[in-house]
This record gives sequence, C-alpha cells and structure tokens, in this order.
Amino acid sequence: MDFHIKSRVIAAVLVILALTFPALSSAKDSITWLEAVAPPFFIHEGPLKGQGYEDLITDILENSLPQYTHSRTIANITRHYYEFEQGQKVCNVGLYKTPDREKFMYFSIPSFFTYPTVLIIDKSKWAAFGNSKSVKLEDIMKSKKLIIGRGENRSYGKFVDEILNKYGTKENIFAYEGQELSLNFFKMLKLDRLDGLIGLPEEAMYQAERLGIRDQIMTITIEENQSSPESWFSYVACSKTEWGKQAIADINKALLEQRPTDIYRAAYERWLDESSLEGYRKLYKEVFLSVTQ
Repeated sequence: MDFHIKSRVIAAVLVILALTFPALSSAKDSITWLEAVAPPFFIHEGPLKGQGYEDLITDILENSLPQYTHSRTIANITRHYYEFEQGQKVCNVGLYKTPDREKFMYFSIPSFFTYPTVLIIDKSKWAAFGNSKSVKLEDIMKSKKLIIGRGENRSYGKFVDEILNKYGTKENIFAYEGQELSLNFFKMLKLDRLDGLIGLPEEAMYQAERLGIRDQIMTITIEENQSSPESWFSYVACSKTEWGKQAIADINKALLEQRPTDIYRAAYERWLDESSLEGYRKLYKEVFLSVTQ
C-alpha cells in the first residue's frame, strides 16, 4: 500500500475511534456526596431548599472540582458508614474526625468552623440543670438523673463523644437513628420524653422555629467543649482507598482556595444572629484559616 494512502487510512481509523469512544480520552472520575435529612445543614424541601450551609459548601466544592462528575445521595448515617466501609467513591462534606472513622475514611483539612455542640433543653427544665448557662456534661452523665438524647452513630465532637461513650448508659441516654433525627428529638423534648439533647446552636434555633417553640427552648454551653478549637472543626471525609486519597488531595486544594472567600464563610454565617458575627469572623480568620494541613 502506498505510504500516503496508508497514512490516510490510519488517520481515518483514529477519527472513527475518537467519534465512537469519545469518553476514552475525556472520562472524568466521580464523587457521590452523601447527605442526611438534617436542616439547617442540608435543606431538601421548602422555601429554603438547597440553602443549608452544607448544601452551599457542596456547591462550592463541586464548582471547584471540574475534573470530577458529581452526584448527591440522601441517606441516614448508618448507610453512610456502609458506603465508606465498602470503599465506594463517596464523600461527606462535613463530619467530625474520630479515631473510629479514621479507620475507613480519609479526612481533609477543616471544611467548617462552627460553634461547638451544646445542650438543648426546654426552659421549664432549666432548674434540673442547675439554672446555669454552662454545665459539665460529665457531671450530668455521672448523676444518671437526666435523660439526654443522642443520635446513633452521630459524632458531637471529640470531647463530648468521649464523655457520652464513657458514662452513657440506658439510664441516662436515649439513642435514636432515622430520618428527621433532629426534628424527632425536639418533638420528644416537648413531650417530656427527654430532659435535653445535644446539637449545634443553629440546629436548635432552626428546629425550634420550625415547630413554633423558639421562645420555649434554650441552649446551655458544655464546658468540656470550650477547651480546644478541635471540637469546633468539621472535615470533608472520603472513603479510605487510593481514590479517596487523591480526592482528598484535590479537595484540600479547593478548600485552601475557597475558605478565605466571603461566599464560603457566609454559608454558615447566615444561620447566626447578628450579635455573633463579629466574634465568629475573628475566630474564623485567626483560628480556622490558620489550619492548613
């Protein structure tokens, strides 16, 4: 065959292959973002749909990681654990880092800086907690006089988890899992089936307003949560595989670029009252942004 004719034949074959299998040269890897029914972290319905702070940060990360195709799945935390343990191509945008989770998850640099978890109670129960704006959770657990609600497999930060795991029994802990976890706990609080529950301040106010009981609910600071900002950080977590290791490396680059921006910080700030903004921004700049690895 003439050399020029042969060259044209090869070129034609390559064109046909490129048209037939375009994905071979342009295939993207994928990330499935795991979400829970947990407003105001994620909001899946109503006028504020998609405006939860974890919704918004996921949006930012998706736009910052065009080398991946992105999808989202809603499931409870036990289902999340199963996906991670099976090594699926999944990530969660904001989890507390714990030793148990590090066995099957890789973690990014901090992705969120939130105020720490608090005790949430009905105001009528304040006397049972000593009429104090702050309490030692360890003392409450040791006394076994009060029943506290906690989510099954949910972490509340290193220091709170340690106390709940050490002193929690069937006498003083009601553990629950399911969709609308936070909302159901608030309903139990109003039915006097719980003396208190643990959650984030913005979570408390969102659910209390949702149920029309904001003026009946108050939060109490957990003293053990004040000793270290470690309990204030959440992280992106991905499956502990080679894929997850690379995904976290890419996510870290995106976080370093995006965390200093106003739009990133505003995702959480919109759920704070105005009196909290100045203090939050100071800590965000001096504490959160200083953690880069």
